[in-house]
Amino acid sequence: MWGRKSKPDVSAAAAEAPSPLTQAMHQARLEAAERTSVVVDLRDAELARLELLNEALDPLFAQIPPDAELFDRGISRGDTPRLWLDSVAHIAMGRDKRQYRLLHDTRIGRHVLAESHEIPEIVQAVTTYIARRLVERQRALDEDPDYVNRVTPKAAAREHRRRRWRTFRVLLLGFVVGIVTLIIAALIFAARFSQ
Repeated sequence: MWGRKSKPDVSAAAAEAPSPLTQAMHQARLEAAERTSVVVDLRDAELARLELLNEALDPLFAQIPPDAELFDRGISRGDTPRLWLDSVAHIAMGRDKRQYRLLHDTRIGRHVLAESHEIPEIVQAVTTYIARRLVERQRALDEDPDYVNRVTPKAAAREHRRRRWRTFRVLLLGFVVGIVTLIIAALIFAARFSQ
């Protein structure tokens, strides 16, 4: 009707007997789905274990003085879930996904501070880590006790803005130098091939 051509009927025998490649692809899809679900289940198990540890750390973090803004605890939910304590220390699960690992990033690499399957042992290791960080902070403040009094929040904000502008100026200078370099390279390239 209206000039449409009818579609040829696919034979029932061809529809019932899929090719070996089609069967193999179907099986491969099923296996990939099973592996994906296992990976998702493992990641969910890691997150659940890290959330349990996070809850166990609540009393410890409640004892930290409010003026010590060194710690920013939270769980990152990436490919490798982590419980961050601050910007340089976090807890991740070990290879067996049951072992907690307290890791500390330094200039020369990552160090394992503690490993355990038990939450109380990791809580104790985190307590030791936090105590060391607080002692370091106190020593730094003891070296210059008037620092906190000298630097007002207004002055700190002004210095922060100044650093931001300085960074922007360096970025702009690098951009200009890059453009000039490209122009000079293009002129040299054009001069060599025009001869």
